[in-house]
Amino acid sequence: MKLLVDSGSTKADWISIDDNGKVLFTTQSLGLNPEVLGKDEVVTRLNDKFDISHNKKSVTHLYFYGAGCGTERMRNFLSSIFQEYFPNAVISVHEDTYAAVYATTPRGEQAIVAILGTGSNCSYFDGAVLHQKVDSLGYIAMDDCSGNQFGRHLIRGYYFNKMPKDLAAAFEKEYNLEADFIKHNLYKEPNPNAYLATFAKFLIQHKDNDFCKKIILACMEDFVELYIKQYDNYKEVPVHFIGSIAFYLREELEKVLKSHGIKLGNVLRRPIDGLIQYHSINK
Repeated sequence: MKLLVDSGSTKADWISIDDNGKVLFTTQSLGLNPEVLGKDEVVTRLNDKFDISHNKKSVTHLYFYGAGCGTERMRNFLSSIFQEYFPNAVISVHEDTYAAVYATTPRGEQAIVAILGTGSNCSYFDGAVLHQKVDSLGYIAMDDCSGNQFGRHLIRGYYFNKMPKDLAAAFEKEYNLEADFIKHNLYKEPNPNAYLATFAKFLIQHKDNDFCKKIILACMEDFVELYIKQYDNYKEVPVHFIGSIAFYLREELEKVLKSHGIKLGNVLRRPIDGLIQYHSINK
């Protein structure tokens, strides 16, 4: 039994397949980002799902693609937890960009592959090897154009009284905006980046509002300049995207890319279905 896992900070999609690629079960857990979770919380989230805990001794291979796994230290940290939890499995932990690559370039073609979800990332795939010029410093320092950055902009706009009154009234109806509640979620609860990303839904719903539109376009411009243009051939290869932010703001994204002479490639909300095909072929 193989387990394929695509994990963001908010949630993780799990699919079990046999050697022929037949799906045995699917489930979803809370995200397993090692940058913001300790061992006990990771194990708790595994135990919370019956299909995972019940089958842990039957797993022969675990292919985990996750946010926060961009450094060797974090990959080793998760690998040690998984090896203990799935005692009979060969463990393979990769950063989430690899899931995005395998899902969007099924034939191994060259492309720039970006993630715009709770967090963000951008890499170049030469058809065989993944290249990343800048290591991510996480949601506080980086994650441009991500759900958590959108949430930060909305909260700041609200608290600094820059948000239009009608929009602020709608914002108040949608969320608990008491300062103590926000600070508790940011500094006392796990996954503060995922908490911030919950506000992105509001931004997308009101994307035609001038205030929201300005945030969206400014963040996309920053992502193009700081991430995509790292690669000299950014006009020569397609740029594929994975993640809910890219998926729901595809029209805006395509316009920004076009203004820079960049070709938009595949845009997928999640890569897990593509991983089934990839791991069925690459046994």
